[in-house]
Amino acid sequence: MKNVKVIIWGLGAMGGGVADMLLSKKGVDIVAVAGRGKKIGTSMFDYIKTEKGDREDVLIQAAEDCIKPGAADIVILCTDSFTKDAFPRLKFIMEQGINVITSAEEMAYPAAQSPDLAAELDKIAKANGVSVLGTGINPGHIMDLLVLVMTGCMTDVEHILSRRVNSLSPFGPVVMEEQGIGISVDEFYERKANGTMSGHVGFAESVGMIAEGLGLGVDKFSQDMEPITTDVDRKSPYGFAAAGSCAGVAMTADAVLSNGMEVVMEHPQQIEPEQVGVQTGDYVIIKGTPSCNMVNSPEIEGGLGTIAMCANMIPQVINAEPGLVTMIDLPIPRALMGDVRERINPDKKIVK
Repeated sequence: MKNVKVIIWGLGAMGGGVADMLLSKKGVDIVAVAGRGKKIGTSMFDYIKTEKGDREDVLIQAAEDCIKPGAADIVILCTDSFTKDAFPRLKFIMEQGINVITSAEEMAYPAAQSPDLAAELDKIAKANGVSVLGTGINPGHIMDLLVLVMTGCMTDVEHILSRRVNSLSPFGPVVMEEQGIGISVDEFYERKANGTMSGHVGFAESVGMIAEGLGLGVDKFSQDMEPITTDVDRKSPYGFAAAGSCAGVAMTADAVLSNGMEVVMEHPQQIEPEQVGVQTGDYVIIKGTPSCNMVNSPEIEGGLGTIAMCANMIPQVINAEPGLVTMIDLPIPRALMGDVRERINPDKKIVK
């Protein structure tokens, strides 16, 4: 049986972590890495934690030089947060006849904010006989899929509160910029007013996934954000917030589903929260019959969680029917502990 062949596009904090994880697994090979600029022509092992040892080297190439028909079974795309930004890359990958998993947050449920692009992605995937999935720790698991799993033991759901208190420290420069790490409070509100303050990306997607999973629609949706300022200097691997500046964003969302049920989301996130005595955690509180509550503290680490979700969903995406899929369309995520090849449906062809 041939090993599953993977290409990683984007070797930052998330892509590099996926590489490290896959190098520890059986039955899977990283056959190429796509990058740009000064990284092209350098070794993948220069940017990840795993030492090369006696492994065959993998040099970083331009995407068009390594993502070609028959080059891999799947591409892990770790370059964007928004569907519109990821779309050209996703289109290119699928037109080469290769499945793709992306860590772009909006791609967890792209129909929520980009229904036309979602429909086009589905069309392209089906035309090329491949599948495309957006996933991560959140959206993709904690504040949506986990909520739905917990409702599976309920006869009726009346109200949902999903709260995630997390650390941004493991994430890379793109996330630091999106969250406004290190900017002044005045700049935060300026960016909020002109629409350039991203904050957490994914509330609309999580609500859309929950609604579809429950067989409902979304009648109303709103979200807001406030700065989390710091009284002390804080430094993470990819970000720095001086005392008096923004160390993170407190995001909230409120939605009303088509049956009148309210879904509330709360997501304060910041770099180095423990430095100021903030305990991280994941909380799901569902009112209904029977009511269902979950507390997990400290949080599931966002960086490692996203890395794991992207890697662990490889078999499910390869096995999926062609098209755009979400986490509620596929078998549940679980850790890759054995031979990855044994997870692949024998009727599915993998690259020779």
